Amino acid sequence: MARTIIEPFRIKSVERIRMTSRDERERLIRAADFNVFRLHADDVMIDLLTDSGTGAMSASQWAGIMRGDESYAGSPSFYRLETAVRDILGFTTVIPTHQGRAAERILFSVMCKTGDVVPNNTHFDTTRANIEFVGATALDLPCNEGRDLESRFPFKGNMDVEALEAAFRRYGRDRIPLVMITVTNNSGGGQPVSLENLRRVAAICREHECPLYIDACRFAENAYLIKCHEPGYADVPVREIVRQMFELADGCTMSAKKDGLVNIGGFLTTRDPELARREKDLLILTEGFPTYGGLAGRDLEAIAIGLDEVVEEDYLQYRIASTRYLGEHLTSAGVPILQPPGGHAIYIDAKRFAPQIPPLELPGVALTVSLYVIGGIRAVEIGTAMFGRTDPESGVETPAPNELVRLAIPRRTYTQSHIDYVVEVLREVYLRREEMRGLRFVEQAPFLRHFTAKYALLGEPSSS
Repeated sequence: MARTIIEPFRIKSVERIRMTSRDERERLIRAADFNVFRLHADDVMIDLLTDSGTGAMSASQWAGIMRGDESYAGSPSFYRLETAVRDILGFTTVIPTHQGRAAERILFSVMCKTGDVVPNNTHFDTTRANIEFVGATALDLPCNEGRDLESRFPFKGNMDVEALEAAFRRYGRDRIPLVMITVTNNSGGGQPVSLENLRRVAAICREHECPLYIDACRFAENAYLIKCHEPGYADVPVREIVRQMFELADGCTMSAKKDGLVNIGGFLTTRDPELARREKDLLILTEGFPTYGGLAGRDLEAIAIGLDEVVEEDYLQYRIASTRYLGEHLTSAGVPILQPPGGHAIYIDAKRFAPQIPPLELPGVALTVSLYVIGGIRAVEIGTAMFGRTDPESGVETPAPNELVRLAIPRRTYTQSHIDYVVEVLREVYLRREEMRGLRFVEQAPFLRHFTAKYALLGEPSSS
């Protein structure tokens, strides 16, 4: 039997990549104020900014789009989505939204108030922002193993259960409206959460009569990594592992742009009928009727089909192997990455990559600039630009715990030769890492500043 893992699909349609020169890219990144979010996508050769909504849909999904019913209320497409969520995740109440952050906004607007605390293994940027927007505090409780970027512990996405118990003792149940756990742990390096950890977290929540919600963006990748690494699950089908995961939860938020294998869409689920009623009332105010939630019927169809396709084990084997391939080749080239390779992305340790640039000079942003200039690759900083904090009174900036750069791999989009090119570019950037320069903020928004921030190289005036 051949040992090479091949893509379990054939390519039926292609999209042109515009090849750019280094001179062009130097001019373009300056015009974008050194923020890769501000680049035109046509000027990017390999786009690893995010795996959210950037994957390729299947022939079955495109066929489903043609079947999509656009009735304002009671569309058959909604009921097909509802059936898929019930069959795969086990929830009967499904509230569609236009994407995951809309589900987060509705959930936290209904469940949280000023002064509340929401524990999570690690909140991602939009989750944290939606919690803070309603005046609550997003509390990160990563496991101790997750703090060691070089450790090979297989479940570094786990929550610190002792810290969760301590949070209930410190804040009390009245200030903790819900607990969340993100699978896989995106801000923690795309690392999975074990079923054992999920069960321990669920037991603590039951003891305190507190709802447990799963941020389910990459649930299938997490389930497959449980199958690969958690004792006793090697012969358990991924679909069954998924059901065991979600049986422990009272609800979930889902960006279907990840493990829904679609370009737009999401949903919110709950087992609480009264909570569902309040959430639907808010949905009607801002998103649309509860059977379409800001989506077209064709999008509902694509999500329903994508949820079924994403738990196919040959797809997941290929998906995880692709990420591991990139991680192993970067490690062989000496590039410091967060170990072990996660499900959807490789995270470069910018602190070790460019130790001459201190955290407050944004080494992760500097690395994204170098990747773009040298190779036309777009990645995203997950460090002080994204998660640092500025004291509103003193103006003093506190850096993030880690300075990472994420290479997020879109689903079913790039071939092995594209990934080989990424390795080649990163090898060159690493060899020239002493040339990298720090940056400073020129302009930043109060929330999610990394999306729209403007930067300038240290020692240079801003271009704006």
